[in-house]
Amino acid sequence: MSKPKKLVVGNWKLHGSKAANAQLLSGVLAAGPYAADVGVCAPFPYLADLQAQLASSAVTWGAQDVSAHEQGAYTGEVNAAMLAEFGCRWAIVGHSERRAYHAESDQLVADKAKAALAKGVTPIVCVGETLEQREAGHTEEVVKRQLSAVIHTLGACIAEIVVAYEPVWAIGTGKTATPEQAQAVHALLRAQLAAATPKASTIRLLYGGSVKPDNAATLFAQADIDGGLIGGASLKAADFAAICRAAG
Repeated sequence: MSKPKKLVVGNWKLHGSKAANAQLLSGVLAAGPYAADVGVCAPFPYLADLQAQLASSAVTWGAQDVSAHEQGAYTGEVNAAMLAEFGCRWAIVGHSERRAYHAESDQLVADKAKAALAKGVTPIVCVGETLEQREAGHTEEVVKRQLSAVIHTLGACIAEIVVAYEPVWAIGTGKTATPEQAQAVHALLRAQLAAATPKASTIRLLYGGSVKPDNAATLFAQADIDGGLIGGASLKAADFAAICRAAG
């Protein structure tokens, strides 16, 4: 099976305004087209704007979270069917900030991934270790545990997800895993997926954690790194476009 095109997805986190978003997207579109697949994940209120501005382009869009529930008395939740109505291709699940600040468990992350897939939205499943876990030698144990819950819950559908390795110690800190460190974990995740599906080589594994224009190409050149989940740099059109080009 041939490897898919590289994928670069911007995660705007809790940033944006209607005017700023329109300007940012215009800049990203003007710098294209890109050889890699490109997407952006925005706060829920802006999904309609993304749909309107990006629908005629090759840039896809998505949300930064999704509910594990289909419907019901869950105030503040947004389900996968709602995301699909706004043309979302992606839903980020299990980002370290959700795991840390909202106490999301491995199983909840897996349930969210399943809920997204059921409505045709591709989950970008995030895994990653803290600095303390890495220094204690627990990186392999942590990321395998996080991914294992998703593999167990999705079964044969595991080949339909995207996985993003984001070492918590490299998110927003300016620190970046070396290409060798990142590749080692990506290879581990690929092997874990290979034990679960014969389509493991087609599952895109993204790296996230202080990816910038000057380090993107080296990271993306690694054998098992299929693109990036980009935080801060995705808020600057020139930087994000440069990273997208580096994946081409």
